[in-house]
This record gives sequence, structure tokens and C-alpha cells, in this order.
Amino acid sequence: MDISVRRLGPDDWRVWRAARLAALAEAPHAFGSSLAKEQQYQEGDWRDWLDPGRGLKAVAGDLAGMIGAWVPEDRGGAVEIYSVYVAPAWRGRGVGDLLVGEALAWARENGHERVDLWVVDGNASAAGLYLRHGFRATDEVQPLPSNPDLVERIMSRDLRQPDPVS
Repeated sequence: MDISVRRLGPDDWRVWRAARLAALAEAPHAFGSSLAKEQQYQEGDWRDWLDPGRGLKAVAGDLAGMIGAWVPEDRGGAVEIYSVYVAPAWRGRGVGDLLVGEALAWARENGHERVDLWVVDGNASAAGLYLRHGFRATDEVQPLPSNPDLVERIMSRDLRQPDPVS
């Protein structure tokens, strides 16, 4: 597979917007936001989201996939991965592994020892991807903000342990 991952900054707002809106349109059940909400964002909103001080935003190839990571105040210094998406044509080809690897690298570069993420219960393909990278399910759950009928669960990865994916 000849595809690379590129970290984004504010000037890449059109790329992030296109990836994010495509993800929300194709897999609305997997995200805490909605297509209708984010279609209303203006250029300044997207640029602000891509400020490097607000974490990592990266895309694989020409919109093959995307990932975001940040350090929320309520996670005890852990990085939280969000906005993980692989376009249907690229699924099963290693794009998810590249994206998760990029987020883990970013977390290590910034001195973090733990990475958390929320995954919707029943999303076996996403859970399998995270398990391959050493994440483990926890008992921490909450209703999915965009659909309270669904439950999402924290999976956590200790970066002090070796990465099982080589």
C-alpha cells in the first residue's frame, strides 16, 4: 500500500472539513456530532479546530481516512483519540493502522503515557483495530452524545508497554 499520513494545520481546514463531513455522512452512528451541525461551521471554526495547540489532526492519502487526538482536562493527562474514520474503499487495507500509529506517535512525542478513546459498543471493526494496537476495553461507558440509544465505552492504551503492531 502506497499511502502516507499527513498532519494538518489551520491552512488545511478544507481538507479536514471534507474528511470530517464525509465521515459524518457515511457513518453518523460512530460519531458524537452530526453532519447537520458541522455543515454549519465556518472557515474560522475549522481553522480554530486545526490549531496545533488543540492537538493532532491527520489524514491518510487523499481522504482515505482521518484521525484526531487531544488532551482533555478530564482524562488525567491522557491523550484522547477521536474522529477515527477510514473511507469505505480503503477499509481492510491498513489505513486505520497507519492513523492509529500516527496518533500514538504524536502522544509519545508529547510525553504522554496513556491514550484513551471512545468506541461505540457493537462496532467490532473499530474495536478490533484498537485491540491490535494494545488498547483494552474499560468499564467506563456513556450514552453516545449524538444518539443516546447507543452506548460508547472507553478503551485505553498504556504507552509504557511495547506496541504490539510492528
